[in-house]
Amino acid sequence: MSQDNAEQYEYCPRCDANLTLQKGYVNSLPYWICKGCGEMLINPEVDAEDDIAWICDQCGAMLNVQDGFADNEGKWACTECGFVNEIDEKNLYDTEEAYIADLMNPYKGLTDDEVLHLTSYRELGRIGDSGDVIVVEDADTGTRYIKKYLTIYDKSIYEYLRDNPVEHMPRIIYLAEGSNCLIVLEEFIEGRTLAELIAAEELDEKTTLDIARKTCAILKTIHNLPRQIVHRDIKPSNIIVTDAHEVYLLDMNAAKWYKPDANDDTNYLGTRFFAAPEQAGYGLKASSTKSDIYALGVLLNVMLTGDVPKQKQAPQPWWQVIEKCISLEADARYSAEELLDVLEKIGEGAHE
Repeated sequence: MSQDNAEQYEYCPRCDANLTLQKGYVNSLPYWICKGCGEMLINPEVDAEDDIAWICDQCGAMLNVQDGFADNEGKWACTECGFVNEIDEKNLYDTEEAYIADLMNPYKGLTDDEVLHLTSYRELGRIGDSGDVIVVEDADTGTRYIKKYLTIYDKSIYEYLRDNPVEHMPRIIYLAEGSNCLIVLEEFIEGRTLAELIAAEELDEKTTLDIARKTCAILKTIHNLPRQIVHRDIKPSNIIVTDAHEVYLLDMNAAKWYKPDANDDTNYLGTRFFAAPEQAGYGLKASSTKSDIYALGVLLNVMLTGDVPKQKQAPQPWWQVIEKCISLEADARYSAEELLDVLEKIGEGAHE
C-alpha cells in the first residue's frame, strides 16, 4: 500500500490509543469516550463555546450542539428525547470512569456525619454476587451487622420498622439516604437460609410445618399493624432458620403499605413463581396481604416437594391448603390468621 493510500489513523491526545481501531468510532461523532483511558474527546469540528461536553442523562446525546443550548440556565430539555437535564457545573467529570464511579458511589449525597458513621464499621465480606449486601463489624464491640445498599425501597417502611421493631425480623439499626440509594444497617442473623436447607434436602414434614407456621405468624404480625405492610417477596432466600430453630423473615426492599382501594401496583415487584398474579399486573386489584399468602403457599409446596406447584404438587392434606393459598383470585385465599389456624390443625393431626 502506498503512502498516499495509507489509512489515516487518529489517536487519543491523553493516552495515544488508536481511536480509529476502537469499535464504533467515527470521526464525525460530536464526542467520543476513549476506550483506552476514558477521556471524553470533543470533535474539533463541534461548534461549542468551551471544551466541556454536556451529555443528556437520558439518551446520551450531546447537548452543546442543540440549537439554543445554554449551560447557565440550570436546566435544558434535550431536543433528541425531551428529557429535562439539570445543568450543574459541580457535576463535571474528566473521564467516563469518574462519572460512572460517582454515579455508583453509595455515599453520594450523604452528610459528613453519616459517611463517618457508616465507614466506622469494618467490612468482613459480601453476601451474594451483587455486592449490595455486606457483613460489617463494629470496631469497638465486635458486633456484626448487615449493611445494604438499596435502590428499590420505601423509606417510610424502613423508618417504621426502625422505630417499631417486629419480632423475628432483623432490627433496623441505622438508615441513611443519599443520592443513589438507601443504606440500611440492620441486625445480623446467624443461621442458614431456607434455600440452603432445601438444597441440602434437610426438611421433613415436621420441620416444614414448623417453618411454615412461624413464617405465617410473622406475616400475621405485619398484616395486622395499624398500617398494614405487604412483604411482596416471600421466598426461600429471604427466610433464615437459626440453630435454635427460630425463623426470621428478611428483606423488606420490595415491601409496600397496603392500600385496599388501589387497583394496580406502581411498580411490579416479586420473584418468578412466588409472585402472585396481581404483582405482575394481572387481575383487578393491586397486590395485598393475600399476595404474601400466595407466595407462602408456593413456598410450602417447594419445601415439601423441592419444586413449584405447576411442576409437582404436594401430597394431601397439604395440597388442599396450598391450592387455596395460590388461588388466582386473591379474595379466595386465606388470610394469615386463617392459614395459621389451618397449619395448627395439621400439626395437631400429626401428633394424634
